[in-house]
Amino acid sequence: MTIPNGPAVGAADDPLPEAMALVRSASEAGYQLKILGGLGVRVLCPDFPPRMRAGQDMDLACLGKARRKVADHLEQAGCIPDKRFNNLNGDRQMYFNAPSGRPVDVMVDRLSMCHTLEFRSSFGSPSATLDPADLLLSKLQIVEINEKDAHDIFHLLSGVRVGSDATRPFIDPDRFGSVLAGDWGWWRTVTGSLNKLPDLLASQPNLAPPYPKYDALTQAKQLLEIADTVPKGLKWKTRARVGDRVRWYELPEEVGH
Repeated sequence: MTIPNGPAVGAADDPLPEAMALVRSASEAGYQLKILGGLGVRVLCPDFPPRMRAGQDMDLACLGKARRKVADHLEQAGCIPDKRFNNLNGDRQMYFNAPSGRPVDVMVDRLSMCHTLEFRSSFGSPSATLDPADLLLSKLQIVEINEKDAHDIFHLLSGVRVGSDATRPFIDPDRFGSVLAGDWGWWRTVTGSLNKLPDLLASQPNLAPPYPKYDALTQAKQLLEIADTVPKGLKWKTRARVGDRVRWYELPEEVGH
């Protein structure tokens, strides 16, 4: 298997089976772990060619109220904790090395990057991943989208329907709209990211899968319409009047392990 502009990647480099095993064993023990990032996209879009690279880490999520039990469970499953990091940051993030040696980042209650995504509502379902809308928002909230993030966005929009679907996961318009309606900064970044997609695809057609279930750009337009029409509150409107004159996003800090 190869990735664009990357080295050959074999099955031994694939972190998804190990991530799924950790999620399943946690569920069997009565705790919830969920998969984030590109691995989450792969779970939701299994028919598309995966984005893989050697040394890829595993991004997981848990609830704060269960984090100590989750940490204990991961240790029992053979994961080695970074005790100093976890003691200092465990209320928001924990770090382990899986039995394979792969890094494991566990986000607690929220994902903080350019914006803060509170994902506790995703834990109302038994899914192995965050809610598809949250997974998409976690990618669209990046101000400077890179190739791997664009790849994941296009795969999600090509494989998961915007709107309700009784038979399979779907991108919930209500969840998507509620995040943007509550914060102008979120709205500004996400709509900006969606508006970049046509040019990105025109310049790099390989970002989208070859046989999509849905047209990614059509679904992006649908999300832009949701973003524009969802009712906004006074706080949103007040911040909108300031606009781009004041930075509306955070610069993610690199946290060393």
